[in-house]
Amino acid sequence: MPDSPPLLSVLIPVYNERATLEEILRRVRAISLDLEMIVVDNVSDDGTREYLQSLLESGDAGGAESSSRLRVVFQTQNKGKGASVRRALGLARGQWVIVQDADLEYDPRDFQKLLDLAKRRRLDAVFGTRLAPGSATRREQPRTAFFYGRVGLTLFYRVLYGAPLDDVATCYKLLRRPFALSLGLTCDGFDLDFEIAAKVARARKHGARVGQTPISYHPRTELEGKKIRVVRDGVRAAWALLRFRF
Repeated sequence: MPDSPPLLSVLIPVYNERATLEEILRRVRAISLDLEMIVVDNVSDDGTREYLQSLLESGDAGGAESSSRLRVVFQTQNKGKGASVRRALGLARGQWVIVQDADLEYDPRDFQKLLDLAKRRRLDAVFGTRLAPGSATRREQPRTAFFYGRVGLTLFYRVLYGAPLDDVATCYKLLRRPFALSLGLTCDGFDLDFEIAAKVARARKHGARVGQTPISYHPRTELEGKKIRVVRDGVRAAWALLRFRF
């Protein structure tokens, strides 16, 4: 008999994250929540794939259709982060879903805060914001092109959708799993974050309940392995917001 469905499914897309993957899995495991982790490897070539294979061989993880609380899936083509997230979402069994990047920028201890707000206010989605006015997280972020890009995309989003959210680009978007599936997500790349935000805003106009709460954030640099590029991915993000608006 398979285990009962978990409270939370943590969707972990990875591409060349061998240096930090083991640590992020440890941090998620340390959270006192009933959760499962679904790791989808996007054809890594830095040892990530071999590490995940070793988890399967040791029995510490199961395959896509197993009942293990840590499941590993290998993509056969590098289709992008969004494709890996959508693959994980299709396998998720939890009441709620959230994406966890493997680069240690986000702290899984914030899961509880997001879930508490969602339950207390009976929300369908909760955005973890790094840009809440007056918050320590916003104040402590370096004023790089990445920071101003986040601010600019959020302002663009608010103008287009009229949604009072502070951080459209956040990775931490906690969603009820049926609600997430109802969005009909299609993007394959980093633009999936903005497709989610756009479709959540549209659903909000039809009665979906959406909230936000400040989270912690520890940004890394391109030298440390950050894969997003300000201009290239900023243009794609803006285009996603536009095309899902009209």
